[in-house]
Amino acid sequence: MSGFFTLDDFNLSGKAVLVRVDINSPIDPESGRILDDTRMRRITDTLKDLDDSKLAIIAHQSRPGKKDFTPLEGHAEHLSYLLRKDVKYVDDLFGSKAREAIGRMKKGDVLLLENTRFYSEEVALKGKPLEVQEKTHIVRNLSPLFDYYVNDAFAAAHRAQTTLIGFARKLPSLAGKLMEREIVGLSRALEGERPRIAVLGGAKFDDSIEIARNMLENGIADKVLTTGAVANMFLYSTGKSLGEPSESFLLENGSSEKLVEKAREIIEKFGKKIVIPEDFAIDYDGEREEVSVSELPSKYPILDIGLETIVKYTKEIRKANTVILNGPAGMFERDAFSLGTVEIFRAVAESNAYSVIGGGHSVATIYQMGIEKKINHISTGGGACINFLAGRPMPAIEALRESERFFREKDK
Repeated sequence: MSGFFTLDDFNLSGKAVLVRVDINSPIDPESGRILDDTRMRRITDTLKDLDDSKLAIIAHQSRPGKKDFTPLEGHAEHLSYLLRKDVKYVDDLFGSKAREAIGRMKKGDVLLLENTRFYSEEVALKGKPLEVQEKTHIVRNLSPLFDYYVNDAFAAAHRAQTTLIGFARKLPSLAGKLMEREIVGLSRALEGERPRIAVLGGAKFDDSIEIARNMLENGIADKVLTTGAVANMFLYSTGKSLGEPSESFLLENGSSEKLVEKAREIIEKFGKKIVIPEDFAIDYDGEREEVSVSELPSKYPILDIGLETIVKYTKEIRKANTVILNGPAGMFERDAFSLGTVEIFRAVAESNAYSVIGGGHSVATIYQMGIEKKINHISTGGGACINFLAGRPMPAIEALRESERFFREKDK
């Protein structure tokens, strides 16, 4: 038992189903054109599975004050193209116009209601508990019109907002195909066969420090290999001077005494389970130059891990049975400093380990390299993936579990 309902648990043919998705997309503010439809493509499996239902979709786009904070009319047009069927846009969420359109739905119809963040409850009540969210006008007006609620918005699952958690005790709430894949895929990595390692890189070292702490404290990872700014931060926390450019980067991207202390505590507590690079590549007037840790500080910025570290890390990856990778190893956008990222990603793809990759830059890189089919699970949620791996609360997932408990108890 998964602890939550899925689409396979009910016969949804002819039923009125409310589906929350995350199709928040890059939009050209001048033309309103959708520039990348990746998130829309990822939820089509769920929508096609509900082809015989009376289907109303709710979603958000951006947030108040942003240039791409737009109505969802263009999204409806694009979903019509992807689904090869008409998706009718309704410029209302829970008012009489929306309710009347929902009431007229026939089997096979699809509606896309208005941007949820146009409505104050969705924005102002962010973070409030289920008991508050289920009393909102959004929930009270929409829930009587539907038989089931489906959440397929994994990328927003770390947020507690009305349309993400408020229906849990009002309607049987089901995980969509994408949500189910994410929960199962990430959970399998956290519970996978040992040796189990995490490779943490990228620029978001504050998140990665929390992921490392969670994985080591709870015995999830046997070892954490650090790269990118994450490695720089851990090395700096040991008292090692990196040099002005690299230390300035850490400071500009959120370094604080508290964060340095947290990194230091993790190293002191877990020792060799946190692996820091032995060498780095610096930007020596535009050229790649290898330096060992003993040669630091450097007046040139650290932009990649060094060759000795690449060899050491790839050996560790090949020995592992489970690998969780989040973030590039350096400034991979520049050819001279892409070596660490390319070699580590290739090692993960070629290993026999169960592999999970998360993070926007990481996912983009594996598609650029053409190795996506060799990765077992590619996470679609940036912040949601990080929060899941870091052991932080996932309100939308907990709401699904609460709904399963509530309705099973109710049926007894």
